[in-house]
Amino acid sequence: MINVGVLVSGRGTNLQAIIEAIEEGKIEGKIKIVISDNLDAYALKRAEQHNVETQYINHKEFKNREDYDKKIVETLKNKEVELVVLAGYMRILSSYFIKAYKNKIINIHPALLPSFPGLRAQKQAVEYGVKISGCTVHFVDEGMDSGPIILQSAVEVSEDDTEESLAERILKEEHQIYAQAIQLFSQGRLIIKGRKVFIKK
Repeated sequence: MINVGVLVSGRGTNLQAIIEAIEEGKIEGKIKIVISDNLDAYALKRAEQHNVETQYINHKEFKNREDYDKKIVETLKNKEVELVVLAGYMRILSSYFIKAYKNKIINIHPALLPSFPGLRAQKQAVEYGVKISGCTVHFVDEGMDSGPIILQSAVEVSEDDTEESLAERILKEEHQIYAQAIQLFSQGRLIIKGRKVFIKK
């Protein structure tokens, strides 16, 4: 059983999928807290509906990014969080945060990394004309969507796809592999060697 902290900024569909996976016994873990930088994030309401503790931390009350992250890390440590999950969290983490939870922060990205890092990856994929896109769960390092890859799932791109239609299909895959990755971490089955993540049988 692992203690999870989730950082959110928006709708919280991945958070919802994680909550449901825990309730269904697919993840051996407990969400100790959901933290948002956005008071109006619907993700906070999703958490509250499942009796998960939430906290809004306003970045404007801090001098800089590191001071803000120190407050978040302090909050996570107080809740004995062992794994930090980014679920639509729109702020870049400081070096302080990444070092405090080294190899214990994961993110999901709506493309097959290293292709199309950054914002609006689905739009990038459609405009580039790729035939296959998908999503990637990866550990977070100090680069942009550059950490070691845990799991990926491919999604076919059709000729008439828009950013929105592709995003919708990718999202369904995100909900599956994010829960799988959290469970693998919970079971202690993820081994990082350099850039590669090995999954123990």
